[in-house]
Amino acid sequence: MSKVILKQSELNGTVSAPPSKSAAHRALICSFLAGGGTVKPILNSKDMQATAGVIKALENGEKMLDCIESGSTLRFMIPVAAAKGASVVFTGSGRLPERPIGEYLELLPQHGVSCKSEGGLPLEISGRLSNGSYAVSGNVSSQYITGLLLALAALEGDSAVLLKTPLESRPYVDMTVKVMADFGVEIRETEFGWLIHGGQSFRKMNYTVEGDWSQAAFFLAAGALGGNVTVTGLDSNSAQGDKAILDVLKAFGAEIALNGNSAECRKSELKGTVVNASDIPDLVPIIAVLAAYAKGKTVISGAERLRYKESDRIESVVSNLRKMGADVEETADGMVIHGGKALFGAVLDGYNDHRIVMAFSIAALFAQGETVISDANSINKSYPSFFEDYNRLGGLADVIGFGK
Repeated sequence: MSKVILKQSELNGTVSAPPSKSAAHRALICSFLAGGGTVKPILNSKDMQATAGVIKALENGEKMLDCIESGSTLRFMIPVAAAKGASVVFTGSGRLPERPIGEYLELLPQHGVSCKSEGGLPLEISGRLSNGSYAVSGNVSSQYITGLLLALAALEGDSAVLLKTPLESRPYVDMTVKVMADFGVEIRETEFGWLIHGGQSFRKMNYTVEGDWSQAAFFLAAGALGGNVTVTGLDSNSAQGDKAILDVLKAFGAEIALNGNSAECRKSELKGTVVNASDIPDLVPIIAVLAAYAKGKTVISGAERLRYKESDRIESVVSNLRKMGADVEETADGMVIHGGKALFGAVLDGYNDHRIVMAFSIAALFAQGETVISDANSINKSYPSFFEDYNRLGGLADVIGFGK
């Protein structure tokens, strides 16, 4: 069992953002559908291993496709495999077998694909996906929409993805459309969803993956709370939704400066704010940490889908903040935090959730005393070098039992 022991410290200096996990997932699949080319750089994280591994298994004609714990891999690759006419079984570990795939279990049989499942994983599919109209809920997971856009573009006939409910996490779909456009495939947005013309070809190319705003958020938040941190390798024109961390930090009152491909954040007097997280659910753990140290009340809403992530992230965040002495109330779709109280080091649960471990490692920087977080190796899912970067900037993190 791994854990990390953290002492009060301050982060200062410059760190390079790791390559975007979200962009890399999409680019790897586009490259697979193109039949060649390279995608670089790619972080050697569990999620990247999942997508690369599933693609390799499909190329080799293997039947078992292990998505490890990656929801993106699972929901992107189910329709892509179906578009290839593959007869395969999707498996996974951690909480992945419990995460919802109901949209596909309803939709795919209507379009030529047989699905065998007890409601989650393992999922066995067979048959070839056909083009047509796909009606999808926009408030369950944008990953369904991304998976369908990628798959339907690989078919001959025209197709449409139609929204049954308003779309949440729109930036993730925008990123999909952008990456597909980079590979020469056009997706046209309509009043009701998206139109996908059949017969398009993904272009073989060598693709460069941009830096990850989701991961940059942790260190920019550390700068806002105390210190001065610059994150390089970022695209200020990125389609990544989590670039919104800049707006969130500004709403808290943080000093942010953009200079080319870098963002700098320095210690600021933070005040509570209101955050609708429907488009940026992955930022909620670090936003909650900012809120706990900011003076006044912060309301975070629109985050219902966090209950179905690697952990129930609403419950996980609230529980750990309370252990540190924060005044926080859990709501159905988020939380209310009355910030500005002194926080104290505590023994925290990492919930085998990379974003919980990273967010509370930032919280520990300014907590009185020592903080211990379990499941430290869960960061391998998305950012294996997080603690190396953390310590290089001046953090005091001692990781025990850390492994790949």
